[in-house]
Amino acid sequence: MSRFIVEDDFWSLFPHAKIGIVICQGIDNSSRDVEKYEKLLREAEKEAHKFLRLEEFSSNPVISVWREAFQKFKTKKGARCSIEALLKRVKNGNPIGTINPLVDIYNSISLRYGFPCGGEDIDTFVGDIRLTQANGSEPFLPLGSNENASPYEGEIVYKDDEGAICRCWNWREAQRTMLTENTKNAFLCIELVDETRIDEFHMALKELSDLVPLHLGGKVKLEVFDINHKEMTIFD
Repeated sequence: MSRFIVEDDFWSLFPHAKIGIVICQGIDNSSRDVEKYEKLLREAEKEAHKFLRLEEFSSNPVISVWREAFQKFKTKKGARCSIEALLKRVKNGNPIGTINPLVDIYNSISLRYGFPCGGEDIDTFVGDIRLTQANGSEPFLPLGSNENASPYEGEIVYKDDEGAICRCWNWREAQRTMLTENTKNAFLCIELVDETRIDEFHMALKELSDLVPLHLGGKVKLEVFDINHKEMTIFD
């Protein structure tokens, strides 16, 4: 069975980071109750305004801390942390659209707590999943594209034996591993680089791990990675 491994070359850049993983097994992601998930997102957007108290968008701490993190490795020009993209839409009054229940749930957590959240379909993985520095030759087909866009050498990526599955740490996800209404088993993550927000990080993880079975059934497993805990078996 696949493992998730956070490689030493990641910790060399981010020794104090924490990666929270929620493994979801046997979920039903096929709900068409758009109204319910729109309500979840609208409520989360209202809460997200607490992260935008400074007039200059990039000076707000939940954004600036990730701008600094992205300066530590080579990134595609204009690449931004996923939480920045969500908060920019909130600031501009551009509502977050529903995608599917699981994505809507983790987007609502991302907005409410001010952390980047992401997710992949476990059943599409090939071999082990690694959070690591790219070698630059990994195939990568971004969401909504039909052209390969391999990461830069040294770029932080999630990848498996087939190629990169998320570029620039949490900027752009791959079409191959995206969550769909047919997803039964999912790999969700929340990422922390601001050590002052550890309590909120654990609260966000707990709420995410509670919301998934509440809405979608199945069972979940939660694990937190740091420099002293670097790998797990995805399924027992």
